[in-house]
Amino acid sequence: MSLITTLARMEAVREGRARPLTTVRHRHLSARPMVFVPLTTAGEAGAPLGALVGTEREAPRLLVVPQPRDRDLRFAFLAELAEEMLPYLDGFADRVETVRRKETDPGTGKKVPVEVELCTDAPQLLVPSGAGLEYVRLLGRSMRFRRTAEQDPLAPFPAPPRVPLLGRWLTHYGERSRVPGSALLLSVTGLLALHWATGQSALEDQHLGALLGWIDPPPGVSGERAALSAELDRGEDGLLVCPPAGPATDPVFDNTCLAPAIKRYDQARAAVAEGRPGAVALLRRAEAELRELVAGQLRPTWDAVWRAVDLLAALPEGARVAERWTRDRWSYTGHRDRIRAGEPPQPKRDDAVTAARKLMARETAQAQLDAQQALDDPLVMAGRRLAGEAFAGEVTEVEMAWSEAKVPRPRPLVTVVTEDLPQLSEESRGTRLYRALPDGRTQTAEFAEFAGRTPGALVVRLTGGMGRGKVPDPGTVPEVGDRVCWTLFEHAPRGGPELPDPERTPWTHGGPPDSAAVDAPDPVTEEDYL
Repeated sequence: MSLITTLARMEAVREGRARPLTTVRHRHLSARPMVFVPLTTAGEAGAPLGALVGTEREAPRLLVVPQPRDRDLRFAFLAELAEEMLPYLDGFADRVETVRRKETDPGTGKKVPVEVELCTDAPQLLVPSGAGLEYVRLLGRSMRFRRTAEQDPLAPFPAPPRVPLLGRWLTHYGERSRVPGSALLLSVTGLLALHWATGQSALEDQHLGALLGWIDPPPGVSGERAALSAELDRGEDGLLVCPPAGPATDPVFDNTCLAPAIKRYDQARAAVAEGRPGAVALLRRAEAELRELVAGQLRPTWDAVWRAVDLLAALPEGARVAERWTRDRWSYTGHRDRIRAGEPPQPKRDDAVTAARKLMARETAQAQLDAQQALDDPLVMAGRRLAGEAFAGEVTEVEMAWSEAKVPRPRPLVTVVTEDLPQLSEESRGTRLYRALPDGRTQTAEFAEFAGRTPGALVVRLTGGMGRGKVPDPGTVPEVGDRVCWTLFEHAPRGGPELPDPERTPWTHGGPPDSAAVDAPDPVTEEDYL
């Protein structure tokens, strides 16, 4: 936690209301996201109990599994989920634009310009909390290897036709959510905590109702009081007024309402199987009761998610958010192409090269995200300045100087007086510095020395961003009286070295991947027969 975040949390405690950590929104927010609010059964890892899903806040689709231990009902739930999600996920696939980019020619190994398709937009999924992200990954993992009756007529429990396809999409979205700055799959609590600091712990911020209580409390109520009410208040029936954001359920609800309702449902099913008179009507009543119970637990979270979306949409979007969303569009387009090409599902485990590439891409994305958020937002930059990773000040002197090369180049010396304490010393001479120019380019410089006896005065030698002429381009050299901000971190960090193709994985890292093992379905376990 940065110092400025700590200060903001202390202010939130003092003022009784969440404090802003940013001045802009640092994630893309779709005009029409799909919200997915799931619930799971206690004691059954991954067993769905129900969900609200949809893109219309007033008309969500309710999915319920009356008996989560029944495999057929669970598959029916997944089939309904695929029926709702896949049209949305596929709805962006054919709206494309043609762009030019450089790709490696397999024959020559050189970069050549090619024209490729890029989807003009991409679908966005929102879940209430970080636990919802993990549940999406679990669903994808459990669905993408299922065999349908068409794929394997002898499969003991064939999955509905579109379930494996949804599993591949959810797996891709789950993997993409691990890339810093990606916005294809987002948790609402994570988004809110990124933009506001509350007076509670980061763990408590995972409770959506409590988090919203701090950010947007009712009139005349402090954030602390609103958060406590969201966490603890119960109605006359003993149930929480603001149920958990899922996928876990409230134990009191499980014991006093859900378990007896499921028991009545099981008894009604048994009566239908025995052919008792009136058993069908009894079963319908039991199903309706379960749907009403699950809907009552899901609807408050559904409304809270859309309330959070409104709060986030009110923030202006950061200048570099569109750039990161373009990378998400490339990711969506690439997965669309892999599915249409008939490629197999994602493997259970990545080979060594693929895993290294993913790790390197995430590290690069994290460095780029940290830099871009600071450049987009003065509040975030203030945190970097407090950490000594940047400094801002007024230009007091500019001295023209030149390099000692055969063809001298301009190397102006700029004196900046700052109240910040950057991580620089006499031994740090030559440390690279970076400044964002008004046209979006990055100017490079280096720390030259401390300026005499003037407190907080540093001499910076400009080394780039001034054009290629013998005279710097207009506006590239700051003038006396200008306010400038220099950073000690790169504005566009680059990735690491090239890695070999997976087929050329060295034996020290497991050798080339076994395609037969990658394509093989999961072995059947006892849990598959629950």
